[in-house]
Amino acid sequence: MSGATALPAQPAGSAQLDGRRMFAFFCMVLGMFMAILDIQIVSASLAEIQAGLAASSDEISWVQTSYLIAEVVMIPLSGFLSRALSTRWLFVGSAAGFTAMSFLCATATTIDQMIIYRALQGFLGGGMIPTVFASAYAVFPREKQPIVAPMIGLVATLAPTIGPTVGGYLTDLFSWHWLFLVNVVPGIFVIIATATLVDFDEPDFALLDRFDWWGLLFMAGFLGSLEFVLEEGPTNDWFADEAILFFTVICAVSSIAFFARALTAAEPVVDLRAFLNRNFATGSAFSFVMGIGLYGLTYLYPLYLGRVRGYSALMIGETMFVTGISMFLAAPLVGRLTTKLDPRLMIGIGFAGFALGTWQVTGITKDWDFWELLVPQILRGTSLMLAMVPINNLSLGTLPPAQLKNASGLFNLTRNLGGAVGLALINTVLNNRWDLHLVRLHEHVQWASATAVERLGNMAQAFAGLGSDAQSAALKQMAGLVRREALVMAFADVFFLLTFLFLSLVIAVPLMRRPAQPGAGGGGH
Repeated sequence: MSGATALPAQPAGSAQLDGRRMFAFFCMVLGMFMAILDIQIVSASLAEIQAGLAASSDEISWVQTSYLIAEVVMIPLSGFLSRALSTRWLFVGSAAGFTAMSFLCATATTIDQMIIYRALQGFLGGGMIPTVFASAYAVFPREKQPIVAPMIGLVATLAPTIGPTVGGYLTDLFSWHWLFLVNVVPGIFVIIATATLVDFDEPDFALLDRFDWWGLLFMAGFLGSLEFVLEEGPTNDWFADEAILFFTVICAVSSIAFFARALTAAEPVVDLRAFLNRNFATGSAFSFVMGIGLYGLTYLYPLYLGRVRGYSALMIGETMFVTGISMFLAAPLVGRLTTKLDPRLMIGIGFAGFALGTWQVTGITKDWDFWELLVPQILRGTSLMLAMVPINNLSLGTLPPAQLKNASGLFNLTRNLGGAVGLALINTVLNNRWDLHLVRLHEHVQWASATAVERLGNMAQAFAGLGSDAQSAALKQMAGLVRREALVMAFADVFFLLTFLFLSLVIAVPLMRRPAQPGAGGGGH
């Protein structure tokens, strides 16, 4: 078939898939699951951590931000480290560091300690994520991809989705310390298993002699500052805040220096040549938007349920669990479909499902709860799996094995950056539209409106027991109702915007090339 991209040759010895190698890979997937889960596991329990550490509302957000900034620097760096240290020792080191920092997070007594431990936890654990993706396509033969690809796709999307659920349960049943202690025993198991079983490749320590320290410095300045600006910008009025403005300048300068270094250094810390592959470049763009759908909706639904419905962390987790169940049930079906359908068609259906789900939520009201959100969440969970697995296959499955480790880091980076950009976009639009709807509602809820005055009078009667304070109490309640309605309308606007974003990806699907089918003639397509 003209225009198809030939698949890379499989590494020697990969044709035989033995149980030992599969179990070793499963242990690596468990490590990746813990690292991705920890991105979101604290999100539903920040209030409890804040109380436990006597932190301010400004400080507590850094429990999340420090992890994300550190992780986003390690993910692209892992490609170089994996080639230098080998898959086994990079993964063992990452798992050991992640486990140790998880234990230290549970023992933190001040917010400063927690921020330092979380940053180290994110940095050290970040190496596990792209290493698993690279191993999936470098180690296993093409005919086993329908088994392996849905496994890593499920973990990469399920972990952040159920993070708030798991966090809510652990905090409610035990304490916030167990958000971190829960990693210790599985972490030790992963360390031992990967150290003894993983033998996918050999280290090349000579690469460490040529390590590009300047490249690392520029990359950390670029990605770390970018993550900070995207995380803190919406809540600090963007460039009106001096810190945001300062780190924006750092980001801009560092990005220019980083790209110049990456394109000229003999052994760059991140090799950008993978983007010359059309499928990888377009797949990374799709992964970027996938990050918006994955992390953005995982943020939006709990925000609505908490602010508007007044749900506790546990109730939010129970409501959100529908998406996780849908993904889990869809995984084996997606695995079978990858052998039957054009992967581009699956991606189109997946993003169309995303769009349909967010379109349904544009009719949201203050009364929506589990049952109204049921179908949109089912659509979201199923669509995540339908889109992510073929995106992974088309992006990484057509690259030469020598490029996989580096490309995997870049590919996972795009998903995380998509999530960061998506959250910044969502928060900015939500705040702006909330202000707009407040102004419009205030035009109708005023003393000249007979309906508003009548409603206020009824409220005042309900507070008659307060005596002279009844009118003030009624006014306060009325103001709260107006703010709530404006917020719900802002939520609807955000879902409307996301609908068009996902539809645009459906239109862009033909930009990807379909890979040559296995057994179809050995690359003559």
